[in-house]
Amino acid sequence: MPSLAVTEAITTISTAETKFGLSRSPSLDFFTEWQNQLPELDSSDRINLEILWRRYLYHRSSGSLLESTVMLLLVSPLLTIAGLYDPPFLLKAKESVLINLADSEEILQGRIDVLILSDRLWIIIVESKKTMLSVWSGLPQTLAYLMASPRNDRPNFALLTNGDDIVFIKVFIKLENQQYGMSKVFAPLVNQRELEFACQILRKIAEI
Repeated sequence: MPSLAVTEAITTISTAETKFGLSRSPSLDFFTEWQNQLPELDSSDRINLEILWRRYLYHRSSGSLLESTVMLLLVSPLLTIAGLYDPPFLLKAKESVLINLADSEEILQGRIDVLILSDRLWIIIVESKKTMLSVWSGLPQTLAYLMASPRNDRPNFALLTNGDDIVFIKVFIKLENQQYGMSKVFAPLVNQRELEFACQILRKIAEI
């Protein structure tokens, strides 16, 4: 059976919830990884993040940025500072995924912008959008990609960003209770501390 593109088949949060049997957790305790016991940053981290932040503001002040530019200017350096390009982590860019929908003959196909793995386990996926789009525009397809994870005995995480805003997503795939949750929105465009929080959360997720 021919596959459908994720970006065409999953265009709204409601569609993602219906297709995958997902529901947003109402519990504040569902997604605590983004706020509890975050790893400390040292002076070198803060210096590198300040350089990154100022560089991003410099280019952003000239106008809107395309998705590829957001990836080069913000996402890739942030992953570098967080240590996710170094052992034991592996990077896969534009990783193809096939998603078989339960109780349906539909097969969805898509490409994850960035997939970080460790010992074949998915650590985090990254989905980037251009600055002119709301960060939430990428949530439906991000939920779909998280559902493609080969492991359902541990939470799966994603970082979703349009450069100006960053939000973290958590999905826990269980047989009868598939839920997701979101962090607050971090806004690097506002101040450097927002970028520091994002870096700390990435390191926290990498420890899980």
